[in-house]
Amino acid sequence: MNKASLVSLIHNFKNPESPALFRLMDAETGTWTPITCGEFQTAVLNASAALIDLGIEVQEAVGILSENRPEYLMTSFAAWQVRAVTVGIYATSTVEQVKFLVDDAHIRIMVVGSQQHYDIARQVGVKQIIAVDPAVQFDADDTTSLHWTKFMAAGAAAGEATRAEVKRRAAEVNGNDLATLLYTSGTTGRSKGAMLTHHCFSVALDIHKVHLTMLSDRDTSLSFLPMTHVFELAWCTFCLFMNMPIYVNEDPKRIQRSIREVEPTCMCSVPRFWEKVYAIVQEKLTKMGFVSKAMMNRALNVGRRRNLDYVRLGLPVPSMLEREYQMYNNRVFRKVRTLIGVNNGNIFPTAGAPMAPAIIEFCHAIGINIVIGYGLSETTATVTCFPQRDFVVGSVGTIMPELRMRIGDNNEVQVKGGTVMTGYFNNPEATAEAFTPDGWFRTGDAGRIDAAGNLFLTERIKDLFKTSNGKYIAPQALETRLGRDAIFEQVAIIGDQRKFVTALIVPNYEMLRTWAENRRMGHLTNKELSENPRVIEHIQQRIEELTKDLAPYEHIKRFALLTEPFSVEAGTLTNTLKIRRRVVADRYSRLIDSLYAD
Repeated sequence: MNKASLVSLIHNFKNPESPALFRLMDAETGTWTPITCGEFQTAVLNASAALIDLGIEVQEAVGILSENRPEYLMTSFAAWQVRAVTVGIYATSTVEQVKFLVDDAHIRIMVVGSQQHYDIARQVGVKQIIAVDPAVQFDADDTTSLHWTKFMAAGAAAGEATRAEVKRRAAEVNGNDLATLLYTSGTTGRSKGAMLTHHCFSVALDIHKVHLTMLSDRDTSLSFLPMTHVFELAWCTFCLFMNMPIYVNEDPKRIQRSIREVEPTCMCSVPRFWEKVYAIVQEKLTKMGFVSKAMMNRALNVGRRRNLDYVRLGLPVPSMLEREYQMYNNRVFRKVRTLIGVNNGNIFPTAGAPMAPAIIEFCHAIGINIVIGYGLSETTATVTCFPQRDFVVGSVGTIMPELRMRIGDNNEVQVKGGTVMTGYFNNPEATAEAFTPDGWFRTGDAGRIDAAGNLFLTERIKDLFKTSNGKYIAPQALETRLGRDAIFEQVAIIGDQRKFVTALIVPNYEMLRTWAENRRMGHLTNKELSENPRVIEHIQQRIEELTKDLAPYEHIKRFALLTEPFSVEAGTLTNTLKIRRRVVADRYSRLIDSLYAD
């Protein structure tokens, strides 16, 4: 692709009549309506003209505060077309978070999704607001805000001078132009805006095309993660580049129904999605009779042997094993995949957090091609990814084409290549800290690379802590280990400068309730379950089984069961669903102290 790939992309669709996006028009009936490539291209051009008429300057920031919508992508491509810079803002962001981004990136124009987002934009002083939802009601004293339909109508009616300016700017876009500022979640301290250029995206699109040769315009994708997330943003641009239609899921709470309606061949997700799928299947297993459970276990064993011992390695599958697999595929696996909505699956890229090897193996055993990858906002998403053959479960794959990777001091993974950001916006100190003296980006992740080039992550370096006995603990590794068991919904490992390791645990209360009822303990509430001695003993046994091979200082000596989950809304999770360890430590300080009381 050329250096202005994000601009040229929408002008290179194969067929203007083929669908580019799908919008859910009727949630009750599950009716999805296509937006053709031609319609998408026209929308982008009209939005570009409308931005010009609103006075958008070259390299000026355009904010997007919205849940996933087709208009999110239309706004992004329109901004890129006129050499503006997009700043995606998570739909769940607080007023304070939005205020920081507006001030830091100097956002004058913002596209908002809902009434709540409009209200926030007004509170933080955005000068020009464009509201996508037609139901948004503007304040009585608001004389400048526009609804999306009016904004687009103005663009469609733009004069020749405006159209000429759009064309001129599009022709002048170069690889060094900033395309987007992706602000980190801010788990510690100030959020930082990673500066990604058009060149970053151009390289990312090219290397993904080289690496993901199994994809074509016959594939479809369901947009599930927030488009503010680098993973989803980069993936959506890649789908459009590959002429793969995108079904845009606007309501995260509807994802399970959407995926069954759409049956996509691809969908980006974080491990939490598949952990929940795994937990549901495991729960059903516990309720099966002896014969059904034995058949399921046999089926999973056959699936693992066929898909991991032979297909994964590119080896011919023995005829007897293949026949047995096809029998279980028809009787068991296809039903499970259909229930989830992934029976037509091709690949399901998954990244953002560690994923238990047992869950990866389970998915592959039943025919769900989970492709584990690793990347950051600062690297335009993917750094490593499972290869099609010889991938290693437990790793995060091998290095993407044209990128370089090494292990530096403190076992830190360091990266070089065209997808790496140019620095942090308006933050030279953080930029200097992010790169080594010889120009390698410091990821902040510790890991190792094996002889075949597979990367194994061990921990976020900043998350490592030391007990008062001087022993280093990797909390993510422990949390992932417990995550193998469906009984553990969420885990936060505690122990920095403490005598031993403890944990705050949000269990799967439905599974616990079923376990208790099977033992004639009655129907207990979440609070009653969290305090019940038999339940606590049961959880303790599960923890001991999962950690029995660890060093004694890594064992979880005590724990507390929480009745409320960690969440973005509560401030205990980042927008990318990572635990805010400092917030958790502060929020539950008294409870944590009680775990260390003699």
